[in-house]
Order: sequence, then C-alpha cells, then structure tokens
Amino acid sequence: MRKWLTSRFGKARLMRWIMTFYPPYLGAGVRVRHISDDFRDITVSMGLGRYNRNYVGTQFGGSLYSMVDPFYMLMLMENLGRNYIVWDKTADIDFISPGKGPVFANFRVDETLLDEVRRQTANGEKYLPQLQVDIHDGAGTLVARVQKTLYVRLKPQARQA
Repeated sequence: MRKWLTSRFGKARLMRWIMTFYPPYLGAGVRVRHISDDFRDITVSMGLGRYNRNYVGTQFGGSLYSMVDPFYMLMLMENLGRNYIVWDKTADIDFISPGKGPVFANFRVDETLLDEVRRQTANGEKYLPQLQVDIHDGAGTLVARVQKTLYVRLKPQARQA
C-alpha cells in the first residue's frame, strides 16, 4: 500500500499530507506549506491560537521549537538514503522577539552539505553537522533562531561494502 501511495501522490506530497494531520501539529496549528520533491526545501508555518498561546498572549516557546524539530533530520534521511543513520543529537533555541501572530520557517539543504556529510562519514566515523533555522513573523521580524546538531553515520552493513 505504501508503494502505491508514494507512486500515486509522490513521496514529498504524501509526507506533507501526513505532517498536516499529525496530531501534535494539528493541535498546535503547525502547517507544512511546502516540501520540494527532492526534500531539499521545506516551509512550515504556525498561526497563533488558543492551543499555542502562552500566558502573555504570544507564541508558546515549546510550540515554536516543535514546529521546526524534525525537518533537518527528515531532509538528510531522504537525501542520504537508507545506508545512513540520522538522528537529532542536540538543539538550542534562542528567543529573539515575541511571536504575536503567524510565524514561518524555511529549511534548505544543498549539495555542498550532503557532499560534506558523505565525505566525513565515508570511513564509518560519525559526523555531527550543525544546522540553523530562523523563525520569522509575517513582517519578517526574527522571532527565534534554532541551532540543531545532528548525528550522522554510515550503517554497519554499508561500512563493510
């Protein structure tokens, strides 16, 4: 069934649909606006509603972080393929200004990053790339900056090949 779904709708489109109805995202008002077919460009947004509003009426910090949490990991997994282990290792969020309305984040992964990951892991060693994503409001004001460190390594069977 999964193969039928991905061939009929495309993997990126199917992932966007799944993420749209993922209960934590649905409740928090997170929307995946775009996933490119090659999983190298993703845009997400989150409105301000009663389920993600904090005591002072701005975006809840946990919702801001959850909005950006899985995407770099998913993007690397899709672009590197099944021979790689990809995990989130650490994350740091710096709250710059209050989110008083809808917020947006854009993720991009380029060939330079993918080549560097492949080079650093070619001998079976782990690699810990650090990636950053900014969260902006509708006017372009920086709301938060998230620094993610991923863990990437070739799977044991791929190291021996």
